[in-house]
Amino acid sequence: MKRTIIWSAIAVAVLFVSNVTVRAQDAAEKEIERYREMISDPMSNPGFLAVDRGEALWSEKRGTKNVSLEGCDLGLGAGKLEGAFAKLPRYFADADKVMDLEQRLLWCMQNVQGLDTKDVVARRFSGPGKPSDMQDLVAFIANKSSGMKIDIPLSHPKEQEMAAVGEALFYTRGGVNDFSCATCHAEEGKRIRLQGLPNLSKPGKPAQETMGGWPTYRVSQSAVRTMQHRLWDCYRQQRWPVPEYGSDALTALTVFLQKQAAGGEINVPSIKR
Repeated sequence: MKRTIIWSAIAVAVLFVSNVTVRAQDAAEKEIERYREMISDPMSNPGFLAVDRGEALWSEKRGTKNVSLEGCDLGLGAGKLEGAFAKLPRYFADADKVMDLEQRLLWCMQNVQGLDTKDVVARRFSGPGKPSDMQDLVAFIANKSSGMKIDIPLSHPKEQEMAAVGEALFYTRGGVNDFSCATCHAEEGKRIRLQGLPNLSKPGKPAQETMGGWPTYRVSQSAVRTMQHRLWDCYRQQRWPVPEYGSDALTALTVFLQKQAAGGEINVPSIKR
């Protein structure tokens, strides 16, 4: 009888602590959301500084051909930006492959501008005293699709193949922790620290809100970050080998995630923790 009372008391205590923890996490998320709303205006969001820098880079003449990126076709015709990001990744016949925005920009720098992209890749992610042309360009171009819906094409066989490969990668376990993307993002109610983890394993609102908010200004890093950076950092935290920048694997994973997010509204650059 005494043992039963002790175990009952322990169970009640665990339940109490669990409820208090959940309430604290919910309160923290509400405060984070309130903070985001406070600085969501373009005049308050530092991410729009990257948009301005990206606009200047888009029209700057560079490379051996001394031309700007305005001759770059992002899927809707050379120089056409409005809505282009909403339909990426996609198949490009001139390269005969499916590309995300960052892959396509590298291709255009090399083939349209004749630019050696070694330095661009070296500065793919910004850091103290190290600006990133790619982050700024992505912020500028993606912003041209703000308010539009995610609508990637999946009619070409190579687009369908990439979606299938991306889904397989989402569930593939590996690294020293034997983790996959699905370890964190295939169930409801999961958290890391005080941050809720969206379930990306099925189409719907969580995937739409997640993918519709990248690129984003990361307050904790004081920088705009792209989807390539988000996926790179996820693999790093899983203790996988660091993926190559602009790799087909990351593009395939992005195709799958964008497929899950179809119909979601784009609002970039957003603000995240």
